[in-house]
Amino acid sequence: MARYKLLIKPSAVKEIEAIPYKKDRRRLVDRIKGLANDPRPPGGEKLSGQDRYRVRQGNYRIVCSVADQARIIRIVKVGHRKDVYR
Repeated sequence: MARYKLLIKPSAVKEIEAIPYKKDRRRLVDRIKGLANDPRPPGGEKLSGQDRYRVRQGNYRIVCSVADQARIIRIVKVGHRKDVYR
């Protein structure tokens, strides 16, 4: 399977940098990099009413959109599970 190109919104980069623990940031970055090989990993779900997907990583969620034709994954939002869907 061909790799997907990852595009991360600047606001999502700021959200990742704002995570207080370095260990959590590292896990999120590794999970995002893994999306390039598998854009819909086990445990990921399509959000209802939107053309976006949710990927869980501990207490944090990665919200992304996937364009299969162009092979692009756009990371839209990253945040704690209690805040990310607001």
